[in-house]
Amino acid sequence: MKRDLKSKRKLRLLVAKPGLDGHDRGAKIIARALRDAGFEVIYTGLHQTPEMIVSTAIQEDVDAVMLSILSGAHNFLFPEVIKQLKDAGVTDLPVIGGGIIPEDDVRELKKAGVLEIFGPGTSMQDIVKFVGEKIKPRY
Repeated sequence: MKRDLKSKRKLRLLVAKPGLDGHDRGAKIIARALRDAGFEVIYTGLHQTPEMIVSTAIQEDVDAVMLSILSGAHNFLFPEVIKQLKDAGVTDLPVIGGGIIPEDDVRELKKAGVLEIFGPGTSMQDIVKFVGEKIKPRY
């Protein structure tokens, strides 16, 4: 008997807004697009610390963490989330970023372990496609 795609576990994705950034429209649009594409999405809301994001990621058994930031604190907050995941023994959880991030910073963030960065103007279809192709269930 052939298994169809719906019999597989849905990917669980955490969409988080780290730091003091108070703008979450883009994160909500991405969360909705991912949900509409069939993924399970947990949205943390605004003003999350790296500790809060890591705690939620572990508690919710997510398959990827998606960070959205517009405040310019990405060079600290993204690597800090990755560091705290590693400190908690979670070394196989992809972290994806989005927001207004200069190209030079994108290269450094990828070196620090961020899987991909999506900037302004990236289509929802491209993000959904990337997640569907690159993120796999961890369990």
